[in-house]
Amino acid sequence: MKKTLVSMAAGVALSVLALPSQAGLLDQAALSWTHAHNSTNGYLSEILSFDGLRNEVWVSGVSGIDILDARTGSFLQRIDTRAFGSVNSVSIHNGVAALAIENSSNRELPGVVQLYNTASRTLTGSYTVGPLPDMLTFTKDGSKILVANEATPNSNHYGARTSPAGTFPRTYGSHALDPAGSVSIINVATGTVTTSTNLSTALRTGTALRTNTGMDFEPEYIAVNAAGTKAYVTLQEANGIGVLDIATGQFDKVVGLGTKDFSLPGNQIDPKNDGKIELTSVKAKGLYMPDGVATYERNGRTYLVMANEGDFREDDADRSAASTVDPSLDGTLLSNLRVSNTDSFAGNLYAAGARSFSIRDEDGNLVYDSGNILDREAIALGLYDDSRSRDKGVEPEGIEIMEINGRVIAFVGLERTLKAAVAAFDITDPNQVSFLRMLVAEGSVSPEGLKGFRIGNDYYLGLSNEVTNTTAVFYLTSAVPEAESYALALAGLAVIGLMRRRGVKAA
Repeated sequence: MKKTLVSMAAGVALSVLALPSQAGLLDQAALSWTHAHNSTNGYLSEILSFDGLRNEVWVSGVSGIDILDARTGSFLQRIDTRAFGSVNSVSIHNGVAALAIENSSNRELPGVVQLYNTASRTLTGSYTVGPLPDMLTFTKDGSKILVANEATPNSNHYGARTSPAGTFPRTYGSHALDPAGSVSIINVATGTVTTSTNLSTALRTGTALRTNTGMDFEPEYIAVNAAGTKAYVTLQEANGIGVLDIATGQFDKVVGLGTKDFSLPGNQIDPKNDGKIELTSVKAKGLYMPDGVATYERNGRTYLVMANEGDFREDDADRSAASTVDPSLDGTLLSNLRVSNTDSFAGNLYAAGARSFSIRDEDGNLVYDSGNILDREAIALGLYDDSRSRDKGVEPEGIEIMEINGRVIAFVGLERTLKAAVAAFDITDPNQVSFLRMLVAEGSVSPEGLKGFRIGNDYYLGLSNEVTNTTAVFYLTSAVPEAESYALALAGLAVIGLMRRRGVKAA
């Protein structure tokens, strides 16, 4: 019996102490599986979510949902939603899957959000929301669903240019048929829906907010604070973020996010598509224009983490080559750089996107920016796509935050690299951020959505890749024991030492 106890104590102690250390948190990360979706009839891989009750991944893709086994990637079932419209996004909380579905006959008309029971895969509710619901998320307690109604107009309903031809900056007026962007709030318990109505009239702060592009504010992505009281909504084309009071359903303010100076050290870009990849300081600035946003709490404060992708009008009427804005640049390094013609003029060029990710405080003040790290690391790995040099570089699009073994990790999806790539950063201290590594999914291109999850002691990151129509999942690492487990391990070693001093040998 004594030998058995000694053996058990030794086994517990050694197994605990042998678990991964914090030094190389993601050193063992590797691609776990890849699922190739059958795109017949428009079943694609756009956005994914995780059902922790059943260990399943739900993948939205225009015509419906593909449900996969989260451990293996095996196909389990398909939900066809074509009768209701085109699925843009999916989010799951406690066995309830919410689908954002736009009107497939006319995206300017109201869309719907449908709720499904993830166990029975049956429809349990449907709610009318604003035009083109593009993204949705649950509050942390699952009591509410927030929906970003992007309300992008049809191509003939953008505002026309109001400034004289050939002048810069150009200005565009509004169009009466451009539907208003909004956020819908669904109360899950009561089934009531409230929709924000004051984006255009809310208090405006910050700088470089774009309001002359011929379209109104178009919500892109939503992140909610831990208390469930505030939502932060990216207004990508406007280079802003809206701060929404969830209780009132109205926006407190809209914040212009300013610009990034590409002439400063550490901010270099490659502005040419000439086959020669070279980061250099240039006399131009970037409009941050974030797509994905996530929140986390440190020392009682909420921080916003943003992927600064950049975007123009869908018809590209608000962009021009730099040499069009300033003819003296013809044939120079900046000649073909795509810039905003509603903000740029000779001597002052503003490109779309910051080619980075940023951390900001609740008021939109910049705390950290990754500079040129994303482009630099993609170049080092041979992943950089030179054809994107003049237009947003690697295009950071999605953000996912995971707390892994006591560290807060930000994963940044890069939409325009030669292979699907996700950059990982330790952001535990927002003032001391460090790059960890690049995760590369062989066989996939263009991650659109990211989702982190945990099964047992193992952490995973999933990405939905729109170009290759694949869903890929990375194993990241395993959980290390809590402090109590370490104490138990040390106690086990102490028992071993005591028994051996008394002449007892391990079995």
